[in-house]
Amino acid sequence: MNRFASLCIALCAVMLLAACAAKPELIARSGGNPEQVDLSGNWRLQGGAERAPTVEPQMRVPTGTSASQRSRRSGSSNGTSLGVFIEHGNLLKVSQTDYGIFFSFDRAIVHEYNFGENTDVAVGPIEARRVSGWDGQSFVTDTMDEAGNLLTESWRLEDGGEILVRDISISRKNKQSFFLRQRFEQR
Repeated sequence: MNRFASLCIALCAVMLLAACAAKPELIARSGGNPEQVDLSGNWRLQGGAERAPTVEPQMRVPTGTSASQRSRRSGSSNGTSLGVFIEHGNLLKVSQTDYGIFFSFDRAIVHEYNFGENTDVAVGPIEARRVSGWDGQSFVTDTMDEAGNLLTESWRLEDGGEILVRDISISRKNKQSFFLRQRFEQR
């Protein structure tokens, strides 16, 4: 076999292997609220004032993002930009309808989610895919970046509805690299 044919075969093999290593897909979540959970209310972070949670060292901040926007965004990303999708605040207002939910942090930052959504989202030049919906009594959002890194946020009530618990995790290659639990009390 000549050298050109060998090179073509090797190139085809590499392309075939690359095509087989597809990025993981997000699984759609329920568009309904079968448990009839209502997270609505005015909440205060337990433990007083909070600084922005640090996700990981060496955050890649996208160009064109103002300093005030960066200061509200949490953390960082060593190989992932998902930290820009995490909001935080000491005061939280949750408003819920039959079809969606709104989280307002410190009366300034609002996140809106539709139950059962499956959509592309962006913060500046950083793009990701998001699904959201109910998993039993927890409202869950999964946000996946282009590299397959996964940000998961879940919200649930505890202590008879007196405490709102928020779990935040970032996973890379199915290995958790960041976890934070926040507890909010009714105010």
